Formats: sequence, C-alpha cells, structure tokens
Amino acid sequence: MSPLPFAVALEPVTAIVAIPLASAALLALLPGYWLASRLNVLAGLATFLCALSLLAQRPRPTDLIFIDDLNVVFVVLGTFVGFTTSAFSASYIAHELKIGRLTPRYLRFYHAMYQTLMFAMNLALVANNIGLMWVAVELATLTTVAMVGIYRTHEALEAAWKYFILGSVGIALALFGTILVYMASRPVVGEGHDAMVWTTLIAKAAGFSPELLNVAFIFLMLGYGTKVGLAPLHAWLPDAHAEGPTPISAVLSGLLLNVALYAVLRFKMLLAANHTAIAPGPLMVTMGLVSVVFAAFMLYRRRDIKRFFAYSSVEHMGIITFAFGMGGGLANFAGLLHMTMHSLTKSAIFFAVGHIAQTKGTQRLAEIRGLTESRPALGWGLVLGVVAIAGLPPLGIFMSEFLIVSSTFARAPLLAIVLVLGLLVALGALMLRLSEVAFGPPTGATEPITASFVPLYTHLALVLAAGIYLPGSLVAWFRAVAQLLG
Repeated sequence: MSPLPFAVALEPVTAIVAIPLASAALLALLPGYWLASRLNVLAGLATFLCALSLLAQRPRPTDLIFIDDLNVVFVVLGTFVGFTTSAFSASYIAHELKIGRLTPRYLRFYHAMYQTLMFAMNLALVANNIGLMWVAVELATLTTVAMVGIYRTHEALEAAWKYFILGSVGIALALFGTILVYMASRPVVGEGHDAMVWTTLIAKAAGFSPELLNVAFIFLMLGYGTKVGLAPLHAWLPDAHAEGPTPISAVLSGLLLNVALYAVLRFKMLLAANHTAIAPGPLMVTMGLVSVVFAAFMLYRRRDIKRFFAYSSVEHMGIITFAFGMGGGLANFAGLLHMTMHSLTKSAIFFAVGHIAQTKGTQRLAEIRGLTESRPALGWGLVLGVVAIAGLPPLGIFMSEFLIVSSTFARAPLLAIVLVLGLLVALGALMLRLSEVAFGPPTGATEPITASFVPLYTHLALVLAAGIYLPGSLVAWFRAVAQLLG
C-alpha cells in the first residue's frame, strides 16, 4: 500500500510524522529488496511534498504540535535530504547485498529503521512540548545506534556501543536541563502539561527564575551539544560515520546534527525572553570556536575517508553554532544559510564517498587515487563537493562563511581572527587530501558498481545555484527566521 494516500488525507503537519511511521511498519513486513527500496523512496518523496505544503499553510498550534518559520526551515531541509538519501540508498544497498556485506535478514530492519528515524526527527522538529521533543531526539538516537551496528562486525558493534554510551550521557544531561526548565516554569504556569508547552513557555518566560534557567541551559547545551557533534563532545561521531552504512553518514551529517541544534536554538530563544538570565551566546560561541579549530587540525591526521569527512562535520557544526551564538540579524541569517548549504554539501559528499568505497573496496585514503580518471562521475562529484565544503567561490558555503566572518569582524575582531585561522587550516587539509585522492595515476581496485548520480549532482547544483543567486523569497524567509532568533 502506498504512503501517498496518507499525504492527501491528513493535514500536512500530521502527514510528515504519520507517513514515515506508517511506512516503517509496512517496511518491517515487506520481504525482498526491490519493492522495499522503492517504497522507502516513495515515502521520502511523500513526506517532502507534505513539508513543502507547510510553506503555504501553517496550522494553528496545539499542545503537541507547533509550526513557525524556524522549524519549517528544518523540516523542509530535513525531508528533502531524507528523500534524496533514500534514493541514493537504493543503489548503495543493492551493491551491499550483492557482495554479501548486508544479508536479506537485515534488509527489512534497515528500511524500517530508516523511516523510523525520519519519523523521530520530524516529530522532534514540530513538537510543541519540550518533553516530547526530548523523547523524539532520544528515539532518533537509538534508531541510528541500531543502524550504525547493522553490519555486525566487531568494529561496527564497537562504534554503535560507543555512540550509545556517549549519546545516553548527552541525552541524560538534556533531560536534566529539560526538568530544570519545567521547575523554572512551574511557579508561573502551574504544574502539569502546560509547564512544558513551548508556546506557553516562551510567552511567560520573563517571569521564570533566571537562576534555574541559567543552570538548565548549561545542561541543555552540553546534552544536545553532544548530538550536535561539538568538541569535546564529538567522540562518537567519527566512529559512527566510519563503521555504519554510508546513507546513515549522510543522514547524520545532513539531518540529525541539525535536529539537535534546533533544540539548542529553541532554548536559546527561551533564555533571550528572560532579560535577567545569562546570555547564552558566549557559551555557544566558545564551543563553536573550539570545534572549528580542533576539527581543522584533526583533519590532517585522518586516514579513513569517512572519518575525514566526519571531522569536517564537526568543524562546520562549530561554525554554525558560532554564528548563532554571535546572534544578530546578519549572523543568524548566515548561520541558517550555512546550515542549509552544509546539509546539502556534506550529504552529497557522502553520496560520492559511499560509492567510491564500494568501487575501491576500501575506505583508506592511501589506497584511493586518481578517481577523476578511473571513475570520472564519482571523482568529479567528490571534487565539486570538497571545493564547496572548503568554502571556495562561487558555491554557497563561500557566501555563508563570508557573511559569518564579516559580521564577526565588525563586532569581535579577535574572534574573527581565530575563526579565519581555523577555516584556513581546514582548507589546507581538504585541498591536500583532494589532490591525493582525485588526481594522479589511478591505484587500487575498481569494482564495477551501479550508482545513481542524480542525488549527488542535484545537491551540488543547488549549492552552486545558491552561491550565484539567492531568490528574494528565500532571503525574506531566512530574514524572518533570523529576526525570530533575536
């Protein structure tokens, strides 16, 4: 049964959580690969189309669901990347089955967990209850833990276990912070469900205890910051990328890190509404800047191509967190743009890396050479992705990084110098590895694979288009969100 009828019958905001949930249940029962992979893509497309409809109509908030300009950005971006990743996954998983790395026994589990992950992330983004948002983020974490260990090798299980332990610590800290927010709101709002409803909290935040809010934000920043992948809370991220299926790497970098960042931004807005609470910006700026500089230097020491780009994700999530920590209209706008460009670019890079690892039979950088000659479509796709993620013109990340740096120079020149240093160090590492992997005489095996390049080049085309021209409607939308963030 197709998930498309759900999209017609349900309100859009209900459909974006109902379609993945119904699809997950159906995929858990479907045997075989051909039908399951196509249903997975169809569910992703239906969810994305429903998310697009939120641009035209915004349902009234309830105690459980809330839609505004901020979460629509995350929902539309997330469902688009979820759809394109499901299309990439179809050809990627087919090869994994062919070589016996994945068995039919785990196939239903993989597709069911993929849609469960989409359900959890969408629910976290539209939830009007901070407790429900925490539950959804925890479900997304547990789902990705299971998917990271799907190959059942010693390394994959170790990576999944490490992710589970560190993720559990992070989510426990976030839970404690959520409880503290509830305690701060209770004297003003009263006990019960209303004290956890976001629209009620933001309306009455000025009367909350600033001391409790201050402590709560520290725990929330550390807890959700673990899921964002900020240093020094990032240790789970490289292992999860390296040992899990590549579609999950694309989803982690392009979606799940953004969902955790969304939670941080919501609570940042809550503190900003209480004028006697501490400013959350300095903590975000510090953690973001540390992540940028740390990850930039760590890029030089990576020998695994997926670990290499995992540290690039740490760097860019640091840049985004830094921008939102600086605050103000320009920095918030640049942070939103950078988050969008990073999600599109990094998922595209992992699309290329996944098929490169399949055709070469290895993830070791030393054994991957001359890709532009041996596999031109993959090699040049990787070149474009790395040029984009390095922040070179005329691609979209250049524009967002330029805006972040220029706004920082105007307000805090010393911070801008440190930020630029981190960007330049990372640029050197990316260009060094790119020259080794993409050019020169081809080395290593060249396993024939059937790859779909449509998701890869669709993302890169969008990033290039954004670097050349941003539509006025998109600029106005991002400006409205930047103003909402304060």
